[in-house]
Amino acid sequence: MTTRSIWFKCFSATAPPTATVAKELARLGFAVHPDNSKSREGDCCVAAISEVDAKVVAEIEQLSQSNHVVVLSTPAAKILPEARWQLLHAGVADVLDWTSDGMLAAQIAARVDRWAEIERLADDASIRRMLVGDSPAWRSLVRKLAEIAAFSSGNLLIVGETGTGKERIAEALHVMDRRPHKVELVVVDCATLSPELSGSELFGHERGAFTGAIAARDGAFARANGGTLLLDEIGELPLPLQAQLLRVIQERTYKRVGGNAWHRTEFRLVCATNRDLEQGVRNGTFRADLYYRVADWVLRPPPLRARRSDIPLLVRHFINEASNGGAQVDVDPSLADYLLCRDYPGNVRDLKRLVMRLHARHAGPGPITIGALLADDRPDGGGAPEPWAEPGFLLALQRALDQGIALKEIGRAVTNAAIRMSLAQENGNLQRAARRLGVTDRALQMRRAHDGGASSD
Repeated sequence: MTTRSIWFKCFSATAPPTATVAKELARLGFAVHPDNSKSREGDCCVAAISEVDAKVVAEIEQLSQSNHVVVLSTPAAKILPEARWQLLHAGVADVLDWTSDGMLAAQIAARVDRWAEIERLADDASIRRMLVGDSPAWRSLVRKLAEIAAFSSGNLLIVGETGTGKERIAEALHVMDRRPHKVELVVVDCATLSPELSGSELFGHERGAFTGAIAARDGAFARANGGTLLLDEIGELPLPLQAQLLRVIQERTYKRVGGNAWHRTEFRLVCATNRDLEQGVRNGTFRADLYYRVADWVLRPPPLRARRSDIPLLVRHFINEASNGGAQVDVDPSLADYLLCRDYPGNVRDLKRLVMRLHARHAGPGPITIGALLADDRPDGGGAPEPWAEPGFLLALQRALDQGIALKEIGRAVTNAAIRMSLAQENGNLQRAARRLGVTDRALQMRRAHDGGASSD
């Protein structure tokens, strides 16, 4: 078993000695490195601070990029709630008040053990094959999924655009679920349920319940007993059918169509939709009581345009699928660049369809080349678009050109918009916004002062 490691960082000369806490952690089996150690990587960095200022926040932010950081508030320190939130936004995993040495060591150890288990699940080879990608946004989602699967039995709602991998996420949750004797994953496509047969499909029916019911039949809730039930496209359910789900989701009991006996079932519930169910609650198309039953946890898989760095891995994965164990096929650099820049309205499913077409049209030895692209798949105008140039952006640019707006003015407007967005996304933090934009803090300050309008307000 790999030894877990922790290193300490003291941000103030007035911070109390951490040796006793370190000793307790060593007793619990951790390799502990002091503040002056050359080791700066491990399972956790414990930062002892007595006050929060801009310098501390900046250093904590830097540490958090490669470590789980737990902040210890010293006994004399009075870290206000606003400062604690500031530390959390800077990337710390938790803020602990200084109590007894044994209590602190136990709290830190429990958190490190939790993070290690999440990483183990998220990095499992079978999960990586199911949920392909290494982008920060995607890996963050996989870690959240691992924590939900391993440390909770609550219902999960997956909300995302079509083709973002919602069913694969449900399958991965089922695999990571720790129930020792779980049975299968049962999938129900709510978009295809007919009003006449929906009751039978979900709850089952007794013999003679309706014309053609020559034998009793189990429904989805019975088949999912001991396993996982995925209600795909739950946002498509009509209101009357939504009402029928309330009891079985809340109480895990149901009646078959035509029956009087209550049946018990235990299942892990996952719901998926590409609709905004919260908006549906507000406009009356989705029941609020059902929403709060299915959304103990909510995951929002990012669209492919938000994780373009995963495209090469996904392309390789789909080519291997298409090869079905045959010879490995590479992709020509020109085609690889195009696949990276192309727009994918259908997200990962759209990319998969394209790769499958390319593989089917490829002939002979050597890599797949741009000649394998069908005419409809080729870029307009003879060149691949920029990866960030979404259709909406290009449409706005076309409008500006049609109105005779000069290139300099267009550039200034785009720059100011990017500054405002970056500041908003970073909650007004100038340093993080500058890093996101690839400029220095000073350059960003000067730009804001010069143009005036590029503010976070």
